[in-house]
Amino acid sequence: MSDAVDNAVSYTVVVPTTGRDNLFTLLHTLAHGRGPAPTEVLVVDDRPTSHAPEPLPLPELGLPVRRLVSGGRGPAAARNVGWRAATTDWVAFLDDDVLPSQDWPARLVDDLVGLDADVAASVARLVVPLPGDRRPTDDERDTLALTEARWITADMAYRRHTLIEVGGFDERFPRAYREDADLALRVRRAGRRIVQGERVTTHPPKSGGFLASVRRQRGNADNALMRAKHGAGWRAEAGEGPGRLGRHALATVAGVSALVALAARASKAATLAGGLWVGLTTEFAVRRIVPGPRTLGEMARMLVTSAMIPPTACAHRLMGEWRVRRGRAVLFDRDDTLIEDVPYLSDPEKVRPMPKAAEAVALLREAGVPVGVVSNQSGIARGYITPEQLRAVTHRVDELLGPFQTWQLCPHGPDDGCPCRKPRPTMVLRAAEELGVDIRRCVVIGDIGSDVEAALTAGAKAILVPTPRTLPHEIELARRYAVVAPDLPTAARIALGST
Repeated sequence: MSDAVDNAVSYTVVVPTTGRDNLFTLLHTLAHGRGPAPTEVLVVDDRPTSHAPEPLPLPELGLPVRRLVSGGRGPAAARNVGWRAATTDWVAFLDDDVLPSQDWPARLVDDLVGLDADVAASVARLVVPLPGDRRPTDDERDTLALTEARWITADMAYRRHTLIEVGGFDERFPRAYREDADLALRVRRAGRRIVQGERVTTHPPKSGGFLASVRRQRGNADNALMRAKHGAGWRAEAGEGPGRLGRHALATVAGVSALVALAARASKAATLAGGLWVGLTTEFAVRRIVPGPRTLGEMARMLVTSAMIPPTACAHRLMGEWRVRRGRAVLFDRDDTLIEDVPYLSDPEKVRPMPKAAEAVALLREAGVPVGVVSNQSGIARGYITPEQLRAVTHRVDELLGPFQTWQLCPHGPDDGCPCRKPRPTMVLRAAEELGVDIRRCVVIGDIGSDVEAALTAGAKAILVPTPRTLPHEIELARRYAVVAPDLPTAARIALGST
C-alpha cells in the first residue's frame, strides 16, 4: 500500500473487554498485522470495579495501547469511554472475542479511504466457523445469526464527528444487544449512510451452557427500549423479522391458565389450556431441534428450554416496559445555561461552558440519565448564522461537555409563527419522543421564563437557574409553578430526585 493511502486515513481501535483470553491474540494481530497501524489502541476495561482490583495486564507489543476503565457498565458505556478518548477521524470498534485477519489493518484502510462525506460508518463482514462434521447447535446458530445482522459493532468503524453528532451509544442498553442497532438507526435518521466493507473478521461460535438460550431472553427488555425510541416498526427498519413474542405470550397465558384451572378443579378448561400450551411448546421445540445435531443432550436441552423461554421472555419484556415507563431525561437550554451567551454565536472557538455545567451533566450521566438540548437559534432565520456554523458550534459543545443524546434546535425567528420556538412545547416533546421517555418524566433546565413555560406546556417539569439576565418576574413565575435552583449541579440533583 502506498504512503499516500497510508496517510489518507488515521484511525483508533477501541476494544471493550471483560478480560477474555482472546484479547491478547487480538492485540497481537493488530501489532503485527499487515497495513497501516492504528494511531492508538484503547482497551476499555469493563470489569466491575469490585471484581477488578488489579489493572488489566496488557502486553508490550510495540503498539500504542492505552487502558481505560468503564466500571462494568456494559459495552455501550465502554465504547463511549473509548471513542471519547480518541483523537482520530475514524474509530474502529472490535469486540474482545473476534479474530481479525492478519491483513485487517490494510483492509480497514482500504474500506475507509475515499468514502463520501455522508458515509458515517463501515461495517465488516463476519464469518462464523462451524463444525463440518455435524449440524450446528443452538448456541452456534445464535452466533451465526450475527452474519445476517446489518450493523454489528463486533467490527465496525465510525466517523468520530458522527458519534459526537448523535450522542454515541445509548448507555441504557446494558448488554451487547441492540445498542449497535439503536446507534445505526439514529445515524441513518441523521441523514448519514452506513456501508458494507470488504474486510472479513472471524467470530468464534459461542457456547453458553445448558440454559444459555434462557439467559438470552434478557434482550427482550432491550426490545422494549427500541420500541419506545424508534416506534413499533423498528424491526422492519433494522431488517429483522417479527420475532416470537406474540407466540411466547400465548404459550405463557395458556400454561398459567392450565395451572389455575387445575387448582380450581376445572378439568375441561385445564385440558383445553394445557393442550394449547403443549402444542405451542412442542412446535417451538421442534423448530429448534430440526436444524441442530439432534443428539440426545441437545434435544433434551431444546425441550427443557423451549418450555422455559416463553414465560422468561415475557417477564423480561414486562420488566423492560416498566423500566421504559420509569425512564427519565433532562433537557437543557443552551445559551446562558450550558454555555455563555454570545449573540448569534457562529465561531466554535468562542464556546465557553457555564460555571459547573460539566459537573451537572456528569452527575446526570453517571446516574444513567440521558441528556439533551432544546434551544432557540433565530440567527439562522435572520441570516447571521449558517446551518454549517451552527453544526460546528454544536459539535464544540459536545466536545467540551460530552455528547448529548438529542439536539432540538429551532431555526425560526420570533415572528415566523413556527410551532417549535420556545415558549412553545414542540422541541421538548420531540426530545422526549426521540429519547423514548414519557414527557412527564422529563425535566427542562433553563435560565429564562420561556424555558419554564415550554416545559410546563409540554407536560414536563422545569427548573430555573437564574443568571444576571433573568428577569424578576421570570424568577417569580418559576417559584410559583416550577423550581428555582442556585446553580446547575443543584438543578441536576433536584432533577434526579424529581423524575
